[in-house]
Amino acid sequence: MTKDKARDLVLELMGLAGVTVNGHKPFDIKVHNEDFYGRLLKSGALALGESYMEKWWDCQVLDQFITKILLANLADQVRVNGKLIWHLLKPRIFNLQKISRAFQVGKQHYDIGNDLYKLMLDKRLVYTSGYWKNAENLDEAQEAKLDLVCRKIGLEQGMRVLDLGCGWGSFAKYAAERYGVAVTGVTVSKQQVELGKELCKGLPVEIKLKDYRNVGGKYDRVISIGIMEHVGYKNYRTYMEKVYHLLTDDGIAFVHTMGGNISKTTACPWATKYIFPNGMLPSIAQIGKAMEGLFVMEDWHNFGEYYDKTLMAWHANFEKEWPVLKDRYGDRFYRMWRYYLLSLAGAFRSRSIQVWQIVMTKQGKKQPDCRMS
Repeated sequence: MTKDKARDLVLELMGLAGVTVNGHKPFDIKVHNEDFYGRLLKSGALALGESYMEKWWDCQVLDQFITKILLANLADQVRVNGKLIWHLLKPRIFNLQKISRAFQVGKQHYDIGNDLYKLMLDKRLVYTSGYWKNAENLDEAQEAKLDLVCRKIGLEQGMRVLDLGCGWGSFAKYAAERYGVAVTGVTVSKQQVELGKELCKGLPVEIKLKDYRNVGGKYDRVISIGIMEHVGYKNYRTYMEKVYHLLTDDGIAFVHTMGGNISKTTACPWATKYIFPNGMLPSIAQIGKAMEGLFVMEDWHNFGEYYDKTLMAWHANFEKEWPVLKDRYGDRFYRMWRYYLLSLAGAFRSRSIQVWQIVMTKQGKKQPDCRMS
């Protein structure tokens, strides 16, 4: 395809989304490199993100642009090249989230630097969606989310709680301080373990560098807030079986996760290459199949709209603190991270992806009072 034909086709596609190339509206894109059009048609979402990182195009309000192209389903209009076909086939052939690969996301993403996360996140370092129903700022939204989890799982003093994918120990610290429970947390990030132990010092909290599949013991509550995105579709059943065996017979299991509207076996190629290696979002059907015969689903709560607001708050903090971070991270990282935060916000705003909280029990347990949305 010639450059002119590629350009004309991209302009036509963008027009379907209400976006004008080199237009004057905040969500219009400004193209700086004419090779952008052919590259986009060849490699789709991967090319869109990479070319932004390389300054081939800009947009004044990137989150709005992403929202519009997702609502128009433009991805379905772009042909897939050989590299992207391999991206789709690879997770079908291999278990990309097996134990030997589990720590890749810790090294590439969560170990980037605690200084970045301290400046971008709330004061408790919660790296998942806040709960904004009655909150006026990020700190309030994250504390409300932590308390919502505690109330949904019916925490009582003296309980033993397991937090799979505990991050910097934000939930563990909150639950130990406010509800008097003992928490064991596991994460695949060395830097999260290091800082988490410091933040939870003096509390009945233990944080370990460990994959969820290697955890043992019995717990009154088993939760995960933001780990299912790293489990992988070949391991959803393994995850549920592990939780089942870790949970006491009268216990409660809880999952907080981003989720997709359609069952898939891979994720956005740009995101898996630059942000979350081996990541993918589960669907309702995939989670339901993994639970089958093990758990009773007690409550399924969707508040995906709040992740949009959370991401925009993180982005505001990131922009504000960038002068402190720029010498260490550099301009390419800035554009990558900005694209990550704003494109994900656009994905939630378009309702392409969701945030779910799921409460589960073993069969035979009395139904808990967990509907608090």
